[in-house]
Amino acid sequence: MLLGLLALHFLVGAMASLWSRWFGRNAFLVVAIVPLIGFCLLLAEAGPILDGAGYVESVDWIPALGVSLTFRVGLLQWLLGLLVTGIGFIVLVYCRWYFAKPPARTLGLLVAFAGAMLGLVAADDLVVLYVFWELTTVFSYLMIGHDSSRRANRAAATTALIVTTTGGLAMLVGIVTFGVLTGSYSLSALLAAPPTGLAATAAALLMLVGALSKSALAPFHFWLPGAMAAPTPVSAYLHAATMVKAGVYLVAAMAPAFAAVPLWRPVITLLGALTMILGGWRALRQDDLKLLLAYGTVSQLGFITLMVGLGTKAAGQAGLAMLLAHALFKATLFLSVGVIDHATGTRDLTKLSGLAGRLPALAVIAGLAAASMAGLPPLFGFVSKESALDALVKLTHSGDGTGMLPAPAVLLVAAIVVGSMLTVAYSLRFWWGAFGTRRRAEPTPVEHPPTPGFLAGPALLGLACLVMGFLGHPLTETLAPYVATIREGSAPHELALWHGFSTPLALSALAIAGGAVLFWLRDGVARVQGTFPHMPAANDFYRTTMRLLDAVAVEVTARVQRGSLASSIGTILTVFVVLVGGTLVVLPVWPVVPVLYDNLAQVGVAVVVCVAAISLVTVRGRIRAILTVGVTGYGTALLFLFHGAPDLALTQVLIETAALLVFLMVMRTLPKYFTDRPLHSSRWWRMILAVGVGLTVTASILVSAGSRTAEPASTGLERAAYEFGYGKNIVNVILVDTRAWDTLGEISVLVIAATGVASLIFLRSRVPGRRPTRASAPNQSAGAWLRASRSLHPAARSLIFEVVTRLLFGVMILVSVYLLIAGHNLPGGGFAGGLVAGLALVVRYLAAGAKELDDAAPIDAGRVLGAGLFIGAGAAMLPWAFGGRIFQSFDIHLTLPGLDAVATPWGTVNAFGDLHLVSSTVFDIGVYLVVLGMMLDLVRSLGSGIDQQAEEERTPVPRPESTTAVPATARHHGGGAR
Repeated sequence: MLLGLLALHFLVGAMASLWSRWFGRNAFLVVAIVPLIGFCLLLAEAGPILDGAGYVESVDWIPALGVSLTFRVGLLQWLLGLLVTGIGFIVLVYCRWYFAKPPARTLGLLVAFAGAMLGLVAADDLVVLYVFWELTTVFSYLMIGHDSSRRANRAAATTALIVTTTGGLAMLVGIVTFGVLTGSYSLSALLAAPPTGLAATAAALLMLVGALSKSALAPFHFWLPGAMAAPTPVSAYLHAATMVKAGVYLVAAMAPAFAAVPLWRPVITLLGALTMILGGWRALRQDDLKLLLAYGTVSQLGFITLMVGLGTKAAGQAGLAMLLAHALFKATLFLSVGVIDHATGTRDLTKLSGLAGRLPALAVIAGLAAASMAGLPPLFGFVSKESALDALVKLTHSGDGTGMLPAPAVLLVAAIVVGSMLTVAYSLRFWWGAFGTRRRAEPTPVEHPPTPGFLAGPALLGLACLVMGFLGHPLTETLAPYVATIREGSAPHELALWHGFSTPLALSALAIAGGAVLFWLRDGVARVQGTFPHMPAANDFYRTTMRLLDAVAVEVTARVQRGSLASSIGTILTVFVVLVGGTLVVLPVWPVVPVLYDNLAQVGVAVVVCVAAISLVTVRGRIRAILTVGVTGYGTALLFLFHGAPDLALTQVLIETAALLVFLMVMRTLPKYFTDRPLHSSRWWRMILAVGVGLTVTASILVSAGSRTAEPASTGLERAAYEFGYGKNIVNVILVDTRAWDTLGEISVLVIAATGVASLIFLRSRVPGRRPTRASAPNQSAGAWLRASRSLHPAARSLIFEVVTRLLFGVMILVSVYLLIAGHNLPGGGFAGGLVAGLALVVRYLAAGAKELDDAAPIDAGRVLGAGLFIGAGAAMLPWAFGGRIFQSFDIHLTLPGLDAVATPWGTVNAFGDLHLVSSTVFDIGVYLVVLGMMLDLVRSLGSGIDQQAEEERTPVPRPESTTAVPATARHHGGGAR
């Protein structure tokens, strides 16, 4: 269910442009159905989840590493899932009236983000959780920077990306550490049996760093106000109701098991209280309604994270209640700001006046949400804050199982009360600034009154802030399964509007009264704030750090990356020789030298390769240098062959041949000889370095080969390849079956590389008026063996080459198909077959030029590359569609009538009619097409593309004729009348 729901989110998001084109602004209503489906599915699982059973779904992903697509929905995940899907549905419906034009980009990103956030809260595998964690970061970055033309958007998006990704990397280290300690990446298993020790403590704190950065706690709080550059619905959804709750969710999930580890509670309490006060204090200074709510969000996130991170039963219940309340009232307030901005054209509270009379419905809706944020009865915010104060008061008596001393607990309560006063003050500032009537100010005109559909979303959420205040008992029963997972602390009181006269009630009254006084004296408070000395803000520290990092990067790059390939490679090889070679020199005991060779043929080939390598140093001609390098490659192929690896030898020969041809096509445009300048002194250092690299590599191979103690990993591979991969060619079975994921990635890289090479040749500016022409006169002589031969100058033709090409091309194509089909059991495969077919096309080009190549392959190389990649990916997914596993192979035997046997003088032999195929051959066909498309792209780019450029450079650009009348004679003689 969940996996299909997540796929639906991403699929619908990817098709956003189509929905926008078909439905216009109503596309938001169409895609809103997706989170609505998720909301309904989660509600359907309410019974088992509230009973404590939960919902589990798992699909193997990377079995070798113990990573699987496992989703486990308990009460905590269920509540967060309802927030993600429910508020996501409301925000998408709201966007129908917010945006004047349907922005496909925002539409798709919102739906995809909803899927990523749902996957994050439901993932039980920590690796999968991290993947969704970073997806939410990327989607947030894209939506904050939606208007890339504005510098503020770009800067805010980059800041959010860097800060949250840095925290995410720290969390990744913690995840890997837990995986090593427990042997599993299951979150539920980790919480059921948490590891102990210094490493476990470090891992827990590293994951806490990731959570704090995501939920914008100090010192990471500065990225969230900047994220308000995003459209208001995006801010309401990502940065108030969902994304910033990811860190809170992680803390809430881990606190029952890890709250007792050293430094956990001190960090949570100190940073949570500091963030609450800091965010509230900064909110009192904001005139932009969105910024005011942003700093209020920072403040509230500090409070919520503190409560869920304490790890007591009462604090856990209060923390979840506050999480729900905050999502409701903060989403309502942000959406209300969007209505105000849309109706009046401003969010500046100093310019707004009298909106309560002009927008009474919106004033009531925002008033309910603001009252809930301030903690006024009978709103849900009051109930949750009362529960939080009760949990904190318990700490002052006995520590409530946390071991906290009474004095620090009293200080913590005092800090929360001060933070609550600030909350009340900025809540009043928000509502009064948005809807109140300012003295001697004209009422703000409402140019675009909101429609009922525009107000429906805020009204529904605002009404929920009121109704939930009266549902304390059902909500207490709902949260009971999560509270039961917490082992420390006394049982919490039931969530309710009235518990009698108590200390928490007195603290609430004190906070409300203090906040009202702060708002009443707001002008004096503002003057006091202005007298405070300027302190370096976290944002200033971040910018200074980034500037310093940029300066260091520039200096290091200037000294290390000088633009010289030889210098860069020399630096890398020097480090290799010093570190690896130095380690080998100090080895106390060297292993026994293994057998150096099996027969004298290997020694002979090695000698030839060494001679070629040494002679390469003295070669001055570029073509000769290329051919000399090719000797080393073909020698390596012979060594493969003598060692019993014909498949590797075949592939090496084909790759070496293709590389030689590519080199030759490129080098033909360069001077014939290398420079004849005297040898520079650095050349001797490079020779010494080359010798050092050779000795280090040789010694490394000898030590590695002589140090084997375990059984080779290849033992039994031939049997496994035949039984599980249905093939006798172990190399091909590995490529298309055992490590098919790697091969799919490699052919994707080939597609990218081929596209890059083509873009370097073809994507260039053209001179107006220039047309490519052929410098050679056409050849009208008869006897052409190739179609394009007649268009070549007689001096450019080679009759022998044409004849050989005519004879070999068809044979090479047949051989390539044979290698493709037979490669699963015999030397060959899609890679080798694609290379042979590509070399056949290269031969056609070399024989008669670009026109002959176009006649041989009248298709765009990009289509061949795309078809190969599509077939490869389709072959991977096809077994999964029929209930199998991705990349699962099936054995297929086919007998073609009349072709199953052939009588020969030596007896009857099987022919093409008896076919033994494996379903992975389809994937091999994709590899074949990708390699063929790459070769076609290379020969068209480096062959005919360079030819065309050369012709254009030889063709003069026609001069535009002057508008001044010039005698014909003067023009005929080159303008001599000037």
